[in-house]
Amino acid sequence: MTRRAVYFTGPRSVDVRENPVPEPGPDEVLVRTEQSSISPGTELLAYRGEVSPETATDETLDGLEGTFSYPFQYGYAAIGRVVETGADVGDDWVGQRVFAFNPHESHFVSDPEELITTTLPADQAILIPNCEAAVNFVMDARPRIGARVVVFGQGPVGLLTTALLAEFPLAELVTVDYHEPRREMSRSLGADRALSPDALDDMEGDADISLELSGNPDALDSALDITGYAGDVIVGSWYGNKEVTLSLGDEYHRSHIRMRSSQVSRVDPDHADRWDKDRRMDLVCSKLAERDLGRLVTHSVPIEQAKQAYELLDDRDDDVIQATLTYQ
Repeated sequence: MTRRAVYFTGPRSVDVRENPVPEPGPDEVLVRTEQSSISPGTELLAYRGEVSPETATDETLDGLEGTFSYPFQYGYAAIGRVVETGADVGDDWVGQRVFAFNPHESHFVSDPEELITTTLPADQAILIPNCEAAVNFVMDARPRIGARVVVFGQGPVGLLTTALLAEFPLAELVTVDYHEPRREMSRSLGADRALSPDALDDMEGDADISLELSGNPDALDSALDITGYAGDVIVGSWYGNKEVTLSLGDEYHRSHIRMRSSQVSRVDPDHADRWDKDRRMDLVCSKLAERDLGRLVTHSVPIEQAKQAYELLDDRDDDVIQATLTYQ
């Protein structure tokens, strides 16, 4: 048997390479991947070469090592089944469906403690990292009753954030995205209004909280424009090495707007007295079990056609929300 794995080999260039399937060590298990999801945010930056090669892929995930220096492996959402265990791991692991923060590859070994066992369908479980990011953004936004909230960007993370915010007793939940299919999806998940960025003129100063999740640097300026006095702007996007230009003139100077970053790798110290990653993950899995969000997975492509999958995302096709790689 051989393992198939995706390697980023240059800007807008990926290869699928074959090498021997690894054997689990005494304290490890071997997982055969069923499906892995492609991040249209961070991963697309990596695909386009818009991340500094010196940047660590992720210091908090054991499955990701090294930097964004070519060639490298990436990806952090894999669902599969345990097919073999090491000598010191119980046989009851065999056959378990598990989620792992692991790059795109058909087989991988892991410490069982790094895996999340799940009974969720694959197209639901594959959304775990996106939902974890969404939960983190909502926790950091701290919406109050009657708040007016605007979410910029309705990719997978933006849509999941919208779905979570729709559970709050808000005065209004507005979403912003260029693509009509995504706006329509956000309405179905609970948004009161879904607007094109070109239709924001009437919203100046209306928002109590704006979340910028689009990955588009221009959207951050728009988020500042439509946020009212002493409001909050939560920046969940990572712009890589793209330049960000903001209008921070008189209006911003007097606005008392609070702009803060939110990123899922660590729990904000403001929550650390009551929350840790395990508690947050328990909430994520329970939220995914409550409703069918598998429809966010719009495209599934065999790993052998990984190049076409990345090109599809790079073209920003209106119909694409979440693309995954499948493994036979």
